[in-house]
Amino acid sequence: MITKYTCANGVRIVLEPIPTVRSVAIGVWVGTGSRYETEENNGISHFLEHMFFKGTKTRSAREIAESFDRIGGQVNAFTSKEYTCYYAKVLDEHADYALDVLADMFFNSIFDEEELKKEKNVVYEEIKMYEDTPDDIVHDLLSQAAYGDHALAYPILGTEKTLGTFTSETLRNYINQYYTPDNIVISIAGNVSEEFINSVQSYFGSYETNHQKPEVQAPSFLDKHFARKKDTEQAHLCIGFPGLPFGDKKVYALTILNSILGGSMSSRLFQEVREERGLAYSVFSYHSSYQDNGLLTVYGGTGQSQLNELYETIMTTVQTLKQDGITQKELENCKEQLKGNLMLSLESTNSRMSRNGKNELMLRRHRSLDDIIDSVNGVTINDVNNLAGDIFTSNHSISLINATGELPKS
Repeated sequence: MITKYTCANGVRIVLEPIPTVRSVAIGVWVGTGSRYETEENNGISHFLEHMFFKGTKTRSAREIAESFDRIGGQVNAFTSKEYTCYYAKVLDEHADYALDVLADMFFNSIFDEEELKKEKNVVYEEIKMYEDTPDDIVHDLLSQAAYGDHALAYPILGTEKTLGTFTSETLRNYINQYYTPDNIVISIAGNVSEEFINSVQSYFGSYETNHQKPEVQAPSFLDKHFARKKDTEQAHLCIGFPGLPFGDKKVYALTILNSILGGSMSSRLFQEVREERGLAYSVFSYHSSYQDNGLLTVYGGTGQSQLNELYETIMTTVQTLKQDGITQKELENCKEQLKGNLMLSLESTNSRMSRNGKNELMLRRHRSLDDIIDSVNGVTINDVNNLAGDIFTSNHSISLINATGELPKS
């Protein structure tokens, strides 16, 4: 049973007690990410996430790390295009302590200039590491092909140029603008009672800022084709189709469609590209949802001499799926897979905390497990086939990283 509470200042608290476990997961969710950045401060959401671990008024960076190690807990954070999350998972007996440390990081980080310099070097290395993994970069390149100059195309890590401009004042200004009470969700799942809400409120329920989260503009889907030349053994190919926004009623039909296309080992792409033709070790598809749009991505990596065949095979598989539709067996198998994955995820307090935090932040609503299963069971063949007809149009984006910089020939 999920309990939701809104503090007087607008901070939302979502608590799911799970008395059958001995752990507690606590997440501080902030509704900002690279989508809310500009060309000048691109990467600041991610860099700020790093700096929250680099010392407060009462704890050094080492003490923050040691505070969780010594209780056998975990603390971490991540940044996406539309939200940032700081989270901890600890034994239930340490829930209050974990909350205190997270709140200390959130409110009392000092952004020391020496720590800023050191952490910039760390993120520089992270960017370089990312550049050394073309099978990762190609997905960022697809965002640029699909969204052009829109902020959804910005890399989450930013660039070395923008990173060099960040100061403690820059970070504080960004916090004042986006880390506002109405833009914060505290999600808790695990072996705690509803009284824990009072503890959360005592930390997060009274702070105020004078800013409101700016509105964002929805992007247009573009069908650009980008290729980047890079010394690499494989050709890394992404193909993007317009998807669905977060919370769309058709999302379960799309989840099934994606699973059939390339979301599992029994998918059509995996079977045709890898098992039948031996064209790639890695081939898959996935869907990314944002607040007002989405992107369905197909990825495959192969030798340069097989690039054209890989592209033709993927597009033929997509067109066959669109023209002939799915089978009843595929539909039933994917429904069971989807329900199984959902059930298994509920065994983790971290997963429940993440699901509740994201749903509250993006949708402000929560559906019961029975409702979700009913929605999955209610998906029909026509639902999936009609959606395939809408998504798999001739307007698709392409990104490619290979040794020649030449796009595949269709």
